[in-house]
Amino acid sequence: MNQTVLLQAIVYLASGVFFVPIAKRLGLGSVLGYLLAGVMIGPAVLGLVGKESHDIMHFAEFGVIIMLFLVGLELEPERLWKLRMPVLGLGGLQVSLTAVLTGGLALTTGLPWQPSLALGMILAMSSTAIVLQTLNEKGLMATAAGQNTFAVLLFQDIAVIPILAIMPLLATYPVASAADHHAHVSLIDGLPGWLRPFAVVGAVVGLVLVGRYVMGPVFRIIARTGMREVFIATALLMVVSISVLMEMVGLSPALGAFVAGVVLANSEYKHELESDIDPFKGLLLGLFFISVGAAINFDLILEKPLLVVGIVIAVMVAKALVLFILGKIFKLKTDQNLLFALGLCQVGEFAFVLFSFASQNGILSRDIVDMMTAVVAISMGLTPLVFLANERLILPRVGTKEIVEKEQDTIEEKNAVIVAGFGRYGNIVGRFLRGNNIGTTVLDFDSDRVDILRKLGMKVYYGDASRYDLLKSAGAEDAKLMIIALDSPEKSLDLIETVKKHFPHLQILVKAIDRDDSYEFMEAGITHIYRETIDSSLRMGVDAMTLLGYRAYQSQRAARLFLKHDERNMTELAAFRHDRKQYFSSARQRIRELEELLSSDEKDRWLKDVEDGWDPETLRNEIREMFSGK
Repeated sequence: MNQTVLLQAIVYLASGVFFVPIAKRLGLGSVLGYLLAGVMIGPAVLGLVGKESHDIMHFAEFGVIIMLFLVGLELEPERLWKLRMPVLGLGGLQVSLTAVLTGGLALTTGLPWQPSLALGMILAMSSTAIVLQTLNEKGLMATAAGQNTFAVLLFQDIAVIPILAIMPLLATYPVASAADHHAHVSLIDGLPGWLRPFAVVGAVVGLVLVGRYVMGPVFRIIARTGMREVFIATALLMVVSISVLMEMVGLSPALGAFVAGVVLANSEYKHELESDIDPFKGLLLGLFFISVGAAINFDLILEKPLLVVGIVIAVMVAKALVLFILGKIFKLKTDQNLLFALGLCQVGEFAFVLFSFASQNGILSRDIVDMMTAVVAISMGLTPLVFLANERLILPRVGTKEIVEKEQDTIEEKNAVIVAGFGRYGNIVGRFLRGNNIGTTVLDFDSDRVDILRKLGMKVYYGDASRYDLLKSAGAEDAKLMIIALDSPEKSLDLIETVKKHFPHLQILVKAIDRDDSYEFMEAGITHIYRETIDSSLRMGVDAMTLLGYRAYQSQRAARLFLKHDERNMTELAAFRHDRKQYFSSARQRIRELEELLSSDEKDRWLKDVEDGWDPETLRNEIREMFSGK
């Protein structure tokens, strides 16, 4: 059926618009909705699309690339370094053990060891697109299962590099001619074998250097134009260029996009990149899932239904078993382990690419590739149902059901003060300001806390205060103060970055847990920093002195003097925080000086008038202003 590009676009978009809301309404998730849409418009049902769906799938795979880029933006290099153990340990064991087990199953069917090993390596891959999309929809990415799932998926993307290098050594069938597959431009085909790894490493290093030292100034120049569409075009150009470069050196485009995202995670334009590219990710991922549904070969399935279904079940059970055992070894709780094992038991979208590569290079026969392509598509289609069965049937019986994060609130008021975080610290600040008739908009990302506070009659909005769109809707453009009382220093720094970039007129007051946090906020340019326990600790000290018989004015003055010099010392010591030897030496000296100062001040105070301890001149000035009408 000959169709114009516009007619095909109408078919794909209309199917998604129709089936996804129905699937969401039934609690099946958007991924299954897109897959059902693909099945309905595919050759098996309505036949509105045909073989061109395979070409569209290759285009739609760009949605996976954009998703990995956005995931990388969320992972600063320091956070990525913290994930090195689950990535290398858990991810490495998953790929290795799954490849051995599934390859062993292939051996039992009579296949030679070479194609069996190739099949094992390909089947070890899981679907980054479906799994991350589903976890994000359900608000499970921050859970232990979500973090370990991401680590395994990241290692799988990295593992594509050695898999592509090993596969040509496993060739057992005649190699397809160049006319049998798409022309592919490669920068390394003409290089000697020993030089290719250096070219690949050079491409990755070049990508890191360009991302770190070139893209920042480029985005700065583009941002000065004030034209958002040009900024979006620049961002898309960067991601497309990275994908093409990685493909030309034989690497996974998704992996290259992820590396670029990590490099730009500390960029001042991180939030703009996220908000500008995210809509393209959602649209292209939806197109990808529709293409997967349309590509399922139902003729083959109907011809050999028991064989196809048997392979699907065997592969998914084998992968889930390996994952569950590894989850036990890495001490995941039962409910988290089930989510981890069942979430990754399908075969991933990159298997389509690897099967095509294997067919072209004489590693797997065409019959095997056709069969396994159907198996992969079915396993991906079953994944949302597996998630649903785990959530509704298994978890309620064996473990704690995961809590789905709710949508952010719509904010309908604008005040002079915005308070981010309404825990034990922000709660007191917010209530104090409201008690003095100062308009305050309170934001908190803990849904349970928000529900409790609302039951107590407090007006609190649910949402992530570090998001630009939420701050804007909270009236940050018209507010005067931003009070940050979040429990996470990392989240506080993200919020500070967003406020300073988009709402520089706001004065920022931030809560710090300890000195280390205070130093981080100082480096971020914040001057109003309040350590969480310093005031209550000094108040306890004042009460202790009073109970021991000291006069109240003397205790209060000692506390004020201690706070004044302690904060001055902290500011001065910030210059030595990265030189531990100098820091401890200077800190010891300042502790001695403060103790001597307090001791000498105590002796001097007994010789002066008691009234001086309450700073009478300030009180007199306040009384004069009050009576003069100022």
